[in-house]
Amino acid sequence: MRTLDFDFYLPEHLIAQHPTSERTASRMLHVNGTNGNLTDEAFSDFTNFLNAGDLLVFNDTRVIKARLFGHKETGGNVEVLIERIINQHVVYAHVRASRSPKVGSRINLANAFDVEVTARHDDLFELHFLSNSTVLELLEAHGALPLPPYITHDATTQDEERYQTVYSKHLGAIAAPTAGLHFDDTMLDKIRQMGVGIAYVTLHVGAGTFQPVRVDNIHDHQMHSELYNIPQATVDIITKTKNQGRKVMAIGTTAMRALESAAANGPLQAGDGETRIFITPGYTFKVVDRLFTNFHLPKSTLLMLVSAFGGVENIKQAYAHAIKRQYRFFSYGDAMLIEKQPD
Repeated sequence: MRTLDFDFYLPEHLIAQHPTSERTASRMLHVNGTNGNLTDEAFSDFTNFLNAGDLLVFNDTRVIKARLFGHKETGGNVEVLIERIINQHVVYAHVRASRSPKVGSRINLANAFDVEVTARHDDLFELHFLSNSTVLELLEAHGALPLPPYITHDATTQDEERYQTVYSKHLGAIAAPTAGLHFDDTMLDKIRQMGVGIAYVTLHVGAGTFQPVRVDNIHDHQMHSELYNIPQATVDIITKTKNQGRKVMAIGTTAMRALESAAANGPLQAGDGETRIFITPGYTFKVVDRLFTNFHLPKSTLLMLVSAFGGVENIKQAYAHAIKRQYRFFSYGDAMLIEKQPD
């Protein structure tokens, strides 16, 4: 398929710049992958679509303050975006400067500490933090929350709260698993009281999630790499849910990518992994039966993923419907509940 098959025009005013007043105040478009029916709903009615014994799987990654500003030894300005923490003093990062820094050079960040450029790995620079403090301690003290590129304001205290899920736990992402932003503790309690299971995976979302596909044929695209972990308890409850004939719903494309990656070579496996999985139309889903997600960028790998799940034409019609009905798009926007198109 061609990348242009996944392009669409989105009026700029539909890109949500701020969260709703309450986490649960968003709208929800129900997309039936079997017959293509579209239904406008409110997310507050989300539990009407659940049955006792079903299972929801959330991504419990937590966004780090990954953006730092500084200057090179030569005086040039630098912007650093941490992509992956390797250990307590080493990271891989995107570095934006008028000229790329050389291996062996130093960068001063936040007028507080120095890092040394120790290697380059394709588009990423390996940086060694020259401080007795750990990377996470320095980011918390001097970093800024890395809001998506389509959000035009700098991160505020409101963003620091609302661009994290209420259940976020494991630091390491530079973008939020935004489907989870709709849930508050009251909604989660209501779900549990219904007898619906809740389980967690961890996938640390990278900057590649915002990158459009730039090749003509989608199968020529090279995916970015992301780290994930599947707990044994999650594998066990998914197996139980499946055996009882109930449905497993991924809360977000990142939860789905972790689950489908861990089942790529057979039965779902617990443990740590690194994935470059690229889910496109024609893919056979092995774990997930239903998907709850936000609206995604044109020509993005995530739009291709939801099209594979719900059906290409169904998703095209859903996005056209959402634009006509003035849904709010992207990270702070409204949501979709997608039923899987039959294999």
